[in-house]
Parts: sequence; structure tokens; C-alpha cells
Amino acid sequence: MTGNGVWIGASYVTGRPVPIHEPYPHICATTVTGRATGRRYRTERRQCAACGAARSAYQPGGIVSDTLTLLAAALDIADQGMPVFMLGRSKRPVANCPDCPKVEDDPAHDPAGCGHLTCHGFYAATRDPDRIAAILDAVPLGLLAIRTGTVAGVAVVDIDPRNGGRIDLDVMPPTRAVRTGSGGWHLYYTHPGGPLAAKVAGLPGVDLKADGGYVVAPPSIHPRTGQPYRWLGDRPTAPMPAALIERCRPADGSVGVSRPSRPSRPVAGQPRDGFFSGTAQAVPPAQNPGAGGISSPPALLAAHLAAVARAPEGTRRTTLYGAARGVARMVAAGAITEPDGYAALYEAGRNAGQTDRDTRAAIRGGFRDESVGTEGIAA
Repeated sequence: MTGNGVWIGASYVTGRPVPIHEPYPHICATTVTGRATGRRYRTERRQCAACGAARSAYQPGGIVSDTLTLLAAALDIADQGMPVFMLGRSKRPVANCPDCPKVEDDPAHDPAGCGHLTCHGFYAATRDPDRIAAILDAVPLGLLAIRTGTVAGVAVVDIDPRNGGRIDLDVMPPTRAVRTGSGGWHLYYTHPGGPLAAKVAGLPGVDLKADGGYVVAPPSIHPRTGQPYRWLGDRPTAPMPAALIERCRPADGSVGVSRPSRPSRPVAGQPRDGFFSGTAQAVPPAQNPGAGGISSPPALLAAHLAAVARAPEGTRRTTLYGAARGVARMVAAGAITEPDGYAALYEAGRNAGQTDRDTRAAIRGGFRDESVGTEGIAA
């Protein structure tokens, strides 16, 4: 991959700028130290673009895939606390291996607990440097991706100008940002806790990637345009402001939501100079009624437990896992304690005919995927 007129990966490995008008040098069998981790890695032929060129292994748009550049980027992102994984070249998750069924085909198979490198999409995301290196070895020509949500501590606003998406200064303060390969933007905010919807209310062409989502990360190459994803400026990730949280809360009656009545101030096209650079301003947290903005924690808990009780046979473990994630978000919001939430879920699981082992696994998996610990809790 290229940047500022040089081959990024080759320049990183050789320690000197390698202009793009020069042939890509062989960097195979070279030892390199990760910037974020300090670990030493030995590159292989599959990570060498010069070897790849000999095999005609090119990315769309004629750009050579440089796995070492992706590895360095992945390690830096993971060092910042965000789990990463690899997508296929079409921006879709890599297909499961033959030993891994889909959850709907085998509810007993836990995608969160699966130990395979690339199966089950974002469930394969990790912060472990050795596992990251192994994933890139397995998918050398894929796109780097970040799992979003509470597990990563971020929610990402995805703005697509092709569908009318614009940056709204009233609800989107300056923060860490990415210019996407298709000409849009990804705005990173710290996850506020609690459930978030996939759409930003009142703003066409603007989605939110949080729990259950992912975004393509720099320096991946967009499969359609051949353009790289790139970080804009050096701002840290800002807290999600109250106005944006209000637009992203699910309108299902479980969370108090008030929609802004004032008109927004969209920014058409590229943001003004300096919008994404410098230091982000602190934004006050959302002020919602109830714990974590949950208007009625008992009613929300009852709804999660009722879903388990109503689940048809064959889907109960999966439903219990989903309920556990919902209750874990309540724990994170301070609406219920971990022991009380765990006990309620355990009783619901056993009443639904689940074994002790399956019940515990589903609850712990749901809590783990919402970054809520269950250490020391016994059902």
C-alpha cells in the first residue's frame, strides 16, 4: 500500500523511504519489531508484496496487497484496546470453516467461544498480537476490521454521502475520524453504555456501528474504488455527546428518548480544515432518566426473561445468550447488579429446560461479549 509517495510496508521494514516509482523490494525473511507491542516478527513470503507481484496477487485497483502494513496497523489498533479481525476482499466476513456450523443450524455451537481463527465474523476479533498475526497469515489479502460496541469501548458513526449522509455539527463534535475508501467518514466516540440503535434518528445516510457491528479499518483498500481508508488528524476518541446518544437510543419504550426539535447544521462535503485535528473538547455525558437512561429496569429485565420463556425449542440457548447480553448492558448501565442479573438469567434458563452447563455458558458468553465480568458469581 502507498502513502505520501512511498511504499508504506517496505519503508517500515527497511527503515528508509521507498518511493513508489522504485520496484517494491523483497522484504521476506526480515525481522521487524511491532511499534505498539515491541514484539519481533519474522516476515514470510506471503507478506511480501514483491513475491506477491510475481504471483500476480494484486488488490482491486492494481494496488499490491502489503500484509505487513496491515499487521502493523492491526497491532497498533489492538494496543489501543480495540479488537480486530479480517474480512474477505468484498467487505464481508470470511466464511466459516467446515467444522463450524452457523448458529441457526446448531444453537449449541457458541460463536463467542469458538477457538478458530477466522470463523463467525466479528466473534473472531482479538487483541492478542500472536493471534492477530496468525489471522493475517490465514487471510493475507483481506480487509482489516474493528469490532465495535462495548467490547471495544467505541461506537462509530458511519456517514455515507451517497445516501445523503452529512456531518451534523450539532450532534457530532470533533473526534477521532477515518476517511473511508468510498468517500464517507467514520467518527469514533466512546461507547456510552446501554443499548444503541443501528440508525441515527433524523439523519439520512448516517448509521451507527456499535454492539453487533464492525467497521473497516485503515489502511485497508476499498474493493470498489481501490482507495485506502485513512485516519484523519490525530484527535483522541471523544465521549459521545448527549444529543447524539438521544438520537441513537432504541425507540422501544425501554429507554427514555427525546428527539431534538431544533434544526441541524449539516456540513456538506469534506469537513472544514482542522475539524478532525488537534485535541477534542470534552462533552458532558447524557442525562437520561433512570439508571443509564433506562426508564424502567424491572420492566426491561422482565422482557428479557420473557423472551427466554417464549423461545421455541431449539432456539432457547441462543435466546438466552441474547438475553444475557441485554442484561449485561443493564449491568453496565448500573440498572442491576451482576449477581442479581446472573441469578435471574440462570433461573430463566433452567426453567426453559436448559442444562446447567448450557445455561452457564450462554450467560457467561453474553456477559463476556458485553465486557461484563462474571468472576466469583455462582448460580
